Amino acid sequence: MSEASKWSDLTIRLGSAILMVIVGLFGLLFGGHVFHVLVALICGLMMWELVRMVTPLNAPLALQLGMLSAFASFVAIYIPTGFGLPLLLVPAFIGFAQLTKNRVVYLIFSVMVLLAGFGMMSVRDDLGFTWMIWLIVVVIATDVLGYFAGRLIGGPKFWPAVSPKKTWSGTVFGWVGAAIVGFIFTIYTGASFELIGISIAVAMASQMGDIAESAIKRMMGVKDSSTLIPGHGGVLDRFDGMLGAAVFLLLVGQFIGFPPGIV
Repeated sequence: MSEASKWSDLTIRLGSAILMVIVGLFGLLFGGHVFHVLVALICGLMMWELVRMVTPLNAPLALQLGMLSAFASFVAIYIPTGFGLPLLLVPAFIGFAQLTKNRVVYLIFSVMVLLAGFGMMSVRDDLGFTWMIWLIVVVIATDVLGYFAGRLIGGPKFWPAVSPKKTWSGTVFGWVGAAIVGFIFTIYTGASFELIGISIAVAMASQMGDIAESAIKRMMGVKDSSTLIPGHGGVLDRFDGMLGAAVFLLLVGQFIGFPPGIV
């Protein structure tokens, strides 16, 4: 691969990334209903893409489950958790019942999408703007350092059968980026230095989300989950890392006392 072709998509990727950052910051700054609507829409789009991948000939089902997922994601955050969680998982079970193939793949990944959306809204609502920014920056640092390290350093592939572009150098530098973010937020927030280790673990979970989505695309024989975001593919392609990170923090945060040293 020539140097020109290696970086040919960078301008488009940066333009799309800047637009996503602007929209995301708008939702984050306002929080509350605005952020809930934004996350619910993202979950709906991801579910639409997921259904289109596992059953490409059933466009009406993809639209129905996408809309239902957006609705369930939005409502679940406003009602008691004991009622919100079963409502949140309704789209996963309805889709499982409607599909005739790839049902297990759909069920697992749809639950991941729906829980991740709930996790992101919970972090913003319960922990505030700073810790939602921390989560996002950890995922971005993991992705960006992994992207550049993989192209500049190269080396052995991480899992070529599933994701042929990912390298061990990119994977490890993603952890380094997360550790740096954790260190900065430790100094800024007064959290304990355990935050550095948690940041690395969140980075690993983010990479697992990325790998899981790559595996689904490989199974379904598609390059991108959709073409909604120029230079990035689909919403799932852009938010796959956030899925793993948000689900990890939602589940593990209950046991580790997050943020460490503050709660």
